[in-house]
Amino acid sequence: MSPTISTSELLQYLNHKDLILLVASPASTIDGKSSEHASQTIPGARFFDLKANFSDKNSPFPNTIPSPDQFEKECQKLGINKTSKIVVFDNLGVYTSPRVWWLFKVMGHENISVLDGGLPSWIKTGNKTSDSYSKPNQLGDFESSFNDDLVIKYEDILSNLNTPQFCVVDARSEGRFNGTAPEPRKHLKSGHISGSVNIPFEAVLADGKFKSSVELRALFADKFPSEKELVFSCGSGLTACIIMLAYEIAFQKSRKIYDGSWTEWAELQGLFTDLS
Repeated sequence: MSPTISTSELLQYLNHKDLILLVASPASTIDGKSSEHASQTIPGARFFDLKANFSDKNSPFPNTIPSPDQFEKECQKLGINKTSKIVVFDNLGVYTSPRVWWLFKVMGHENISVLDGGLPSWIKTGNKTSDSYSKPNQLGDFESSFNDDLVIKYEDILSNLNTPQFCVVDARSEGRFNGTAPEPRKHLKSGHISGSVNIPFEAVLADGKFKSSVELRALFADKFPSEKELVFSCGSGLTACIIMLAYEIAFQKSRKIYDGSWTEWAELQGLFTDLS
């Protein structure tokens, strides 16, 4: 399956026997943004609860990737099978859905696409919606096959400072990256990992959809004239996946995410604000 699928393509695919629609809409973003379509979804979609079921609840950091065992069991509860062809979307256009795409890739499942433009695009083109999620009739047989290479850790970033092997791409806003705007997690200073490059995630989107592959290739080529490998980061590993998926659309080269991102980095580096 291609990284993204359009609304018109999904319409043609709706009756496929192995299709599973997942909706991963958040209640709101870290900066308080919410969707005007909060009570709507695409008929037949099952709710993929990133925060409650598909993050490591024991981690001190937000949005931490779950264990393969946790991911497998939660997918089975959603009725997902090894043969399932998944389309994931969210109600903000493109926001949380790339994170779900990446999680499935890490867990060894290739048959997944992001609905480009998400629920807003679905509604804009006049398609029906539902006010409730679908429930599976039985457990699925999904199995995780964990790809550790796609999950970059704090120690990897530390090592890269001394012996650069890759470039970190930061998806946060320019202000947060440059340390001129505050972090939404108020106990942490803003700023960036030494040597990283800033591409705010909005830069790869236009009207809630990904820019064309031609536009994305030009954007990345301008920022990265060399062939150095890229690793994607943000505040907590969520919007990093938007930039990562844009890079996948452009080049099919790197799916690597620094999962702890700035929250972990700032915490472990002791970059705290004075709240007294």
